[in-house]
Amino acid sequence: MKELEEKIKKDGRVLGADILKVDSFLNHQIDPVLMKKMGEEFYNEFKNQNVTKIITVESSGIAPAVMAGLSFNKPVVFARKHKSLTLKDDLYTADVYSFTKQTSNKISVSKNFLDSSDNVLIIDDFLANGQAVKGLADIAKDAGANIVGAGIVIEKSFQKGRSLVDEMGIKVLSLARIKEFKDGQVVFEED
Repeated sequence: MKELEEKIKKDGRVLGADILKVDSFLNHQIDPVLMKKMGEEFYNEFKNQNVTKIITVESSGIAPAVMAGLSFNKPVVFARKHKSLTLKDDLYTADVYSFTKQTSNKISVSKNFLDSSDNVLIIDDFLANGQAVKGLADIAKDAGANIVGAGIVIEKSFQKGRSLVDEMGIKVLSLARIKEFKDGQVVFEED
């Protein structure tokens, strides 16, 4: 998605060898117009898959997932990272390691919101090591749901996430695919 790539070039900041900071439009401050276009891109790719639910992990995946949910006119379910007094029983859970935060989280989804009748589209902000997609896929499988694909805002294709998701047999649409960071700049995969 050229508009996203241009936004990354303009406002993204490369930190070190493998971190891209996009907090000005994706995961701290949100660009709603760009998010809406991303949701439409995900819809266009997966509209024939009979999607019944969009799932993501809190918190950076929520904005693009909600916009996809609007395009599909389907509910969005987000896996919680933190325990809550109101969310403690009848849960699907999975362990997810965050590369950026260098921590593991147990993510959870209430069994009330996901079941074997669902065709699930996974949405996430980044695909790097594939752990969030794997955790969401594990939850969907535990629920007996069918996974129709994964929509990723930014993929760092120089990391192992895509191969992990490919091994799981999940179709992936990444709106921006980064080949490498070179001299503090983002180099995108060729179309």
